[in-house]
Amino acid sequence: MIVHWQQKGGTMKKLTLIFLGCIFAIFYNVNSFAQTTMSQEGQYIFNSLGFYIGGVLVAFMAAGFCMLESGLVTTKSVSTIAAKNIGKFAICSLIFFLVGYNLAYGVPEGGFMGSFSIWTDTTDAETGYSGYSDWFFQTMFVCATASIVSGAVAERIKIWPFFIFAAIMAGVIYPISMGWQWGGGWLATSGFSDFAGSTLVHACGGAAALAGIIVLGAREGRFGSRGEKKSMQPFAASSIPLVTLGTFLLWFGWFGFNGFSQLAMGTFDDVNAISKIAVNTHLAGAAGTVTGAALTRLIGGKTDIVMMLNGALAGLVAITAEPLTPGPITAMIIGSIGAVIMYYGTKLLENFGLDDVVGAIPVHMFAGIFGTLVVPLTNADTSFGTQLIGVISVCIFSFVLSWITFSTLKSTVGLRISRAAEKQGTDKAEVGVIAYSIRD
Repeated sequence: MIVHWQQKGGTMKKLTLIFLGCIFAIFYNVNSFAQTTMSQEGQYIFNSLGFYIGGVLVAFMAAGFCMLESGLVTTKSVSTIAAKNIGKFAICSLIFFLVGYNLAYGVPEGGFMGSFSIWTDTTDAETGYSGYSDWFFQTMFVCATASIVSGAVAERIKIWPFFIFAAIMAGVIYPISMGWQWGGGWLATSGFSDFAGSTLVHACGGAAALAGIIVLGAREGRFGSRGEKKSMQPFAASSIPLVTLGTFLLWFGWFGFNGFSQLAMGTFDDVNAISKIAVNTHLAGAAGTVTGAALTRLIGGKTDIVMMLNGALAGLVAITAEPLTPGPITAMIIGSIGAVIMYYGTKLLENFGLDDVVGAIPVHMFAGIFGTLVVPLTNADTSFGTQLIGVISVCIFSFVLSWITFSTLKSTVGLRISRAAEKQGTDKAEVGVIAYSIRD
């Protein structure tokens, strides 16, 4: 019995030594990995994979925009919203391939814009990632920008004029202004910083949306007759659960939108950065949600679910300009302030009689501008003056070109559906879908 125990004890000692050796090897390899870099081929693989994963996540945001917009319009417009969103997604992708990518990323250093030419893959191992994966990732951003406009102008814009605008947004407006920074243009060389697009995507889309609702005017009955400024009349949303689903999809997609804007996943530092960005992004959205709930409860006595959802989005937009350098507490503060700006921005538009169906302008433009302007608080590589110049330049450029586009469409092919069509609903007037009740 004693011999058996000694033999067993010797086996246990051996197993213990093996276990400790494995632990040592793991820690040694982790430490070595932190101090060395992956092979060129390994980095190429992981960077390309990062672009692909990020692109898929951002693509889900298209579904989020569609669900959110469908839920916030009235029941007689939901099918049109679906048609607009799938059509816009396809058109923007085609146009960005044919024109937009090279216009954005072919900018000479410190220049204004690239060339009007079709994208072709020029990848080799030296680039560090697959050109196809990069095109795929960047295309999802232009689709998101056009989606911002779609929600604001809903329920009264004709579907094909909107498609024409989406093509111009994807082929001219977004690529040029985005190229000023991400394409190495004049904003990049001046020191402007916008990590994932609070201004380059969100404020750009919000400024275009502002131009659109000004040219279109409000929906019939929203503020009385057209052109008159009366108290806002509430329109019943078709489905709040659908709006909530859309918000969740957008929130999930934001982890790709912000996280993989690190643009690399092949080193120890890159993966740590992506992880920190995910934490800050999530906390900013959470803080925006709670702020929207608390603010509406304190001011109106009711907890407004739409303001909670838009508060989440405003918080996510605000942190997008710099999700890496802030600490978690700072990220929460930025998200919370973004929601406050969204709330009062919504009231401001209502006071001016501007009908933004989904709150796209307060969420994306106002919160996006704020998020961009506060970047110097945590990132010493830029300045408030440079950030202000970037915000003004992108917003004015997007607003003016969008206003010209919408105005031209209005005076040529027509932009808005008729009063009779608006009364019967865009589903019947624009796409021919009629909802029947069970009794019918």
